Amino acid sequence: MKLFQRIYDYCIELSAHPRAMFFMAANSFIESIFWPLPVDAMLIPMCLARPKKSFRIAFVAVLFSVLGAVVGYLMGYYLWDVLVRDIFESLNLMRHVDVIEKWFHEFGILFVAVGAFTPVPYKVIAVTTGMMASSAMVGFWDITSQLSLPLFILVSVLGRGARFYLEAGVIRLGGKPMAEKIRRYIDILGWLTLAAVAVAILIYKLRS
Repeated sequence: MKLFQRIYDYCIELSAHPRAMFFMAANSFIESIFWPLPVDAMLIPMCLARPKKSFRIAFVAVLFSVLGAVVGYLMGYYLWDVLVRDIFESLNLMRHVDVIEKWFHEFGILFVAVGAFTPVPYKVIAVTTGMMASSAMVGFWDITSQLSLPLFILVSVLGRGARFYLEAGVIRLGGKPMAEKIRRYIDILGWLTLAAVAVAILIYKLRS
């Protein structure tokens, strides 16, 4: 059964919906706060369905993803002790917070940029950064601190922009032939991706 090909065809069909851009904006926003569906799951099919609008689609993804990350930052800053900590503990996310804090102290703001570009759960990075800023009593606009909100927004734009515009650019250059090739090999790519994720999780747990 071609599981991933069916999912791919559904995403392509959804991306052609008249309100697809609205769905993209909404998904990009809430994904940076709590939603588990990656932005790429809508970005790539939408770019494949409308290659000439790929950069516009990427812009919407970056804009609303960063806006959602700012909300996550503010939640960590203001609501960590009264709400967010309990949610993270119930979802077994505190171990991720500990790792993020450690990596942030080692790599500074660069880690946020890397997290914005890679599949690392960016929602957790955003909330944790806000929590650390609050704990360190860093003011929002104190750009002398790597935990300040302006620097967080800047590296988020750079990281998310690099990721989403790269995907959009590759698809725009490839056009329809790219879409046909992806559909042909989507099941192989899908299972390889799941295998890679499983290996990454195993390595992460062994190193924790």
